[in-house]
Amino acid sequence: MKYNPSEIEKKWQEVWKKNKIYNPNLDSAKKPYFNLMMFPYPSAEGLHVGNMYAFTGSDIYGRFKRMQGFEVLEPIGLDGFGIHSENYAIKVNKHPKELAKISEENFYRQLHATGNGYDWNHTVETYDPEYYKWTQWIFVQLFKKGLAYRKKSPVNFCPGTCKTVLADEQVIDGKCERCGTVVEKRDLEQWFFKITDYAERLLSNLSQIDWSEKVKIAQKNWIGKSEGLVISFDEIKVFTTRPETADGATFLVLSPFHPYINEIRNKVTAEKVKEIDDYIEKSKVHKGEEKGKTGMFTDFYVRNPVTNKNIPVWIADYVLMEYGTGAIMAVPAEDERDKAFAKKHNLPIEKTSLKANPPGEKVVHYHLRDWLISRQRYWGPPIPMIFCEKDGWQPVPEKDLPVLLPDVKDWKPLGTGKSPLATVESFVNTTCPKCDGPAKRETDVSDTFLDSAWYFFRYTSTEEKKKIWIEERIKRWLPVNMYIGGAEHSVLHLLYARFMTMVFKDMGMIDFEEPFTRFYAHGLLIKEGSKMSKSKGNIVVPDAYIKKFGADTLRTYLMFLGPFNQGGDFYDSGIEGISRFINRVWTMFNSKLSDETQKESIKWMHRTIKRVTEDIENLRYNTAVAGLMEWYNFLAKQKTVSKEEAVTFLKLLAPFAPHMTEELYSKIYKNEKSVHISGWPQYESEYLKEDQKTIIIQVNGKFRGSITIQSSKISDNKLVEDLAKKEKNVQSHILKGTKKIIYVEGKVINFVV
Repeated sequence: MKYNPSEIEKKWQEVWKKNKIYNPNLDSAKKPYFNLMMFPYPSAEGLHVGNMYAFTGSDIYGRFKRMQGFEVLEPIGLDGFGIHSENYAIKVNKHPKELAKISEENFYRQLHATGNGYDWNHTVETYDPEYYKWTQWIFVQLFKKGLAYRKKSPVNFCPGTCKTVLADEQVIDGKCERCGTVVEKRDLEQWFFKITDYAERLLSNLSQIDWSEKVKIAQKNWIGKSEGLVISFDEIKVFTTRPETADGATFLVLSPFHPYINEIRNKVTAEKVKEIDDYIEKSKVHKGEEKGKTGMFTDFYVRNPVTNKNIPVWIADYVLMEYGTGAIMAVPAEDERDKAFAKKHNLPIEKTSLKANPPGEKVVHYHLRDWLISRQRYWGPPIPMIFCEKDGWQPVPEKDLPVLLPDVKDWKPLGTGKSPLATVESFVNTTCPKCDGPAKRETDVSDTFLDSAWYFFRYTSTEEKKKIWIEERIKRWLPVNMYIGGAEHSVLHLLYARFMTMVFKDMGMIDFEEPFTRFYAHGLLIKEGSKMSKSKGNIVVPDAYIKKFGADTLRTYLMFLGPFNQGGDFYDSGIEGISRFINRVWTMFNSKLSDETQKESIKWMHRTIKRVTEDIENLRYNTAVAGLMEWYNFLAKQKTVSKEEAVTFLKLLAPFAPHMTEELYSKIYKNEKSVHISGWPQYESEYLKEDQKTIIIQVNGKFRGSITIQSSKISDNKLVEDLAKKEKNVQSHILKGTKKIIYVEGKVINFVV
């Protein structure tokens, strides 16, 4: 019977759905296991194989744990609000609300086709009012706890296609991480979350969680803890980790956004004020190579508290408000950047004693800055706050949530620092919840990363309407046991999710503070040597490959082409090879099977069980598949294959090729339960012992042959020596006798002649 993947895969997907194979009882599961893939951005252009690579790797682990007897929750949803979806809507000139439904239908269709074991009864879409009602509820709770606040400050603004403010984490080398536009600094009033209050906990907990090391290092560096002193140069405070060099400080440098510049303006000439303002305006745009080389003297001096000398105060864009106090004491004799600046501007360079002991207070500084949550876009949850001239900022009453996102015809970003919602008077004008007087709604929407900072909690309680989640289910299923996703979100989603979980614990909503027990960062695919990108036109959509080869073949190929944490190179020729393997397995186990397993075959079987089990547990999927291929090659040479071998092989292959293995398993066991809940094979140690050993023979260190003897006799040196000397190729090289014989038991014997 010929293998027909399209027919078989469709058949079993319907059976699984009908029999609820992947729908655990969320209220009574005895061995719950929460297996989760990082929240995907949907795209109307559809799923590409890079997505499928990540999703398949996660699904394989879930299937493995299910077969080990766990009741696995593997949900899926769409992170469909935010810039990524809205920018695509702009590109194709469709309203994002309309496009969201198209994307949802297409994305879910493709995910069904991949055969992943999702619980389709518990999906989450961030643009669903039943979801963002609770996102807004979270915002209100943080405001009430003093963790959400609004202030005017210099913020990152993308003037390109995004036309919105960005959090520090969304600026890479001075550019917008999404559209690549050079970022500007603008003074705007924005909403922030006090993530800095959690800096020490976020840092110290890293040593306690089982995460990919590169992600933990990225978070540690981003949080950026440093201990030092704050030294006062008159009214300007400076943070330094090297106070002993203070006697070598020959000038002070302020960030262009330092608040003390306003004081300096009042103490210098009008001409200098204009010069200062012009420089600050220019510094609002990151200038690539020029950054760090420009600066200006303010005509203002402060006293060095160690030397008592007056030193000049400069403004330069290489000093960031985000670090320390936004002011540095420049010690050009000890710091290369300070030295380069001093030489460029003819400033003095003086040696330091390295023994300075300035008055100062000990402080701990973190690089981490509060999370900027406001976005001047349309496609997101409206921030649930109301401003009243009398009562100030007031949260929307919980009974009035959600604040629905209105249908707006002119929804495209304005680039003015205002959201498109600001133009909708029927939305803006409201009443104060405290005094019932006239008031205005906040018109910004919240950052899409707030949507994804808590979604994994909601998966357990999607049918619950009256509260954010069902407490008993959270106790049963959370924290997430295995979380798989991209390392590129190390200081974005992964950091924010940890912060929100800690906040929930402090609010008494949960009893743990780390959301993901284990996090594993997957690698990325490339296409024939180049990184996949839409601009290069080398994005691979899986639909055609699934139609031609079947999802099982594509799944197995994606996992075989390289280590899961590194990724690999997608070649059409590679998938052809896996297709042949899948078809050969189909043919072998579709034929008549014997009842008895041969002794040597039993050893192969148990060795393979051990290898594949350990490889999947450690997400070494490519070597697990290689192990199955090696076992297949052995079986293909045998006269018969037993039913025991066939069933074991199918179970080990099932996480990779779920449809084909289900079909073959059902043919072997008529009316038997699914292979995916049939139990994972166990190996027996007695079959892992080697009965025979191969010993290498060398003459003067060069390979001259080998002998095979029973393992029980490898310690008989005389026997090993006699057998080795009888080998023809060895005899010709030891005719003149031997000076010395070196034997490493069970491995090698070397004749020195």
